[in-house]
Amino acid sequence: MNIGEAANASGVSAKMIRHYESVNLLPAAARAASGYRQYSSQDVHTLRFIRRARDTGFSIEQIRDLLSLWQNRERSSRQVRAVAQKHLAELQAKLDEIHAMQAVVREMLDCCQGDERPDCPILKKLASSEGEPDEEPAAGPPAGRKGLLREGKK
Repeated sequence: MNIGEAANASGVSAKMIRHYESVNLLPAAARAASGYRQYSSQDVHTLRFIRRARDTGFSIEQIRDLLSLWQNRERSSRQVRAVAQKHLAELQAKLDEIHAMQAVVREMLDCCQGDERPDCPILKKLASSEGEPDEEPAAGPPAGRKGLLREGKK
């Protein structure tokens, strides 16, 4: 089948199929006499595997590892589990980071009355540094390099 048919059958766009070939997740397709790429049902099966792994958030390197394990009938499920466990830990770390950001934004919103006054606790919080007073500069950020040097920053 050609790349369009493989894309339709796998749910992976033609552009992504070419990308997966370029990063060696999918072997380079055979070429017809016309020069068009030709894909087999096994290629489509591999593309579906890649798509499901990407949909689950696995990185290209992790998918490369999983593909290698999937194609190796001598592998143990322990190896596959280790890749999945590492990915789950990474997802949990990202989720923890998002929850921390969410708490900070929620705290900023709780402090803001959202009224007509120019005083804005959200902007004060964003402009402040840890351990520094929450004082909003008179006219925005410090001007130029001199302002940074005066604060001891380069």
